[in-house]
Amino acid sequence: MDQHTPAEYKFQIYRHAEAPSIEEAKCMSIEPFTDEQMAGMMSMFKPGYPRGDETKVLFNMPGFSLTYAWFKADYPLPLHSHDSDCLYYIVSGSLKLGTEELGPRDGFFVPDSVPYTYTPGPEGVEVLEFRQKHEFNFKLMAKGTSFWKRAADSVEKHKEDWKDAKRPALNA
Repeated sequence: MDQHTPAEYKFQIYRHAEAPSIEEAKCMSIEPFTDEQMAGMMSMFKPGYPRGDETKVLFNMPGFSLTYAWFKADYPLPLHSHDSDCLYYIVSGSLKLGTEELGPRDGFFVPDSVPYTYTPGPEGVEVLEFRQKHEFNFKLMAKGTSFWKRAADSVEKHKEDWKDAKRPALNA
């Protein structure tokens, strides 16, 4: 074994069907919300915000993690940051990041502590998130009552669609 490879690292196979949710994996800590952020998040949870995404930790070991996320169409992902660099790879669907439209086989890099958000496209988006950490935080940075109102309205509008949503098609 290479002197730079810890003995506990070994060849591993992971399966999406067996992967824990990000909540079950307990690898993401959440920074405390302001009162406004808490009220905003609650306004989205009440109509069904959790139906809009599926996030699973496919692989997690010290120094490396791989997370799968499916965000359904019009899922309001609030502005946030993580205390870890993150490389994103789009598997299927599309997203809008600022003025850029990205699709399958595209990706983007977000450095440690840089705030970002993106909007899933009309079919939603499936992404892989690669990190050099196995534990990281989620720091919510969204603010303003107008944002929270728009986000809650979007959840209300799409909650029924999200129940039966299908993953975006994999394009050849």
